[in-house]
Amino acid sequence: MIFSTVFLVVGLVLIAIFLGIFFYYVPFLLWLSAKVSGVRISLMQLFLMRIRKVPPSIIVNALIEAHKAGLSNITRDELEAHYLAGGHVVRVVHALVSAAKANIDLSFKTATGIDLAGRDVFEAVQMSVNPKVIDTPVVSSVARDGIQLLAKARVTVRANIKQLVGGAGEETILARVGEGIVSSIGSSETHKLVLENPDSISKLVLSRGLDAGTAFEILSIDIADVDVGKNIGATLQIDQANADKNIAQARAEERRAMAIALEQEMKAKAQEARARVIEAESEVPKAMAQAFLNGNLGIMDYYRMKNIEADTHMRDSIATPQGEKPSNNKK
Repeated sequence: MIFSTVFLVVGLVLIAIFLGIFFYYVPFLLWLSAKVSGVRISLMQLFLMRIRKVPPSIIVNALIEAHKAGLSNITRDELEAHYLAGGHVVRVVHALVSAAKANIDLSFKTATGIDLAGRDVFEAVQMSVNPKVIDTPVVSSVARDGIQLLAKARVTVRANIKQLVGGAGEETILARVGEGIVSSIGSSETHKLVLENPDSISKLVLSRGLDAGTAFEILSIDIADVDVGKNIGATLQIDQANADKNIAQARAEERRAMAIALEQEMKAKAQEARARVIEAESEVPKAMAQAFLNGNLGIMDYYRMKNIEADTHMRDSIATPQGEKPSNNKK
């Protein structure tokens, strides 16, 4: 009795394992669901999907969705190939159904190419139907009168299905719009003109075709806010004036140094000249003594010379104003 019970339990377990393995590789319920939905697929094809490591539920559900949406040109082999290539089958089928309902021309080949390129094809179709608004960061620019303006814009874009593969993204759109705003404000004569007509910026930027080569189509560019910043022109003039001042001070200091050097040189030459005069004066007594010895100079001549020196000194003292030293320092 015990052996029969154990045998029965083991048999039931083996049957359960066998049925689990069978229904895993041969998903009968999934095949029945596809059959009821009108999708033609065999149990052998579902079994081979398991062998190829392709989830049958993803392929069958995608075929059912496409069939119900009237997309009869999508085949099982194409969906399997896209899955094996690393694509998102469900996302591609959702995009194809949405595009068909919105009358957007989107083929299966284009959709799979966009998906394999790394872009969300379903989101792109949604953006084609419902345009997206992108807020640009604050763009700083300076008008010709030197006043800084801080502008912020809102760019309304729609996905360009034909250029999603290889087209530039949102960062390029924002960079181009910012460049256009800077160029538009920079070409304005005064900042007052920009504040009075902010729509002139959007018109000028929109007319440049900034969406060329991108995955989007720009529908509108609206200036959301314009604020007045710093007086950049005055700041630059102040900086230039300070720079000119520093240059002038440096040149003046250079001239002053040259003048001091010249003064020192003249003082050195004057001292040298005075030394030579003192040296020459020291030779006068010797010459006079030699003249006395040789009989060329007499006593009367010597006294006449002293009287002339005294008279000259007196005249210098009379001619020199009070407080100033006479030119002849001898007393």
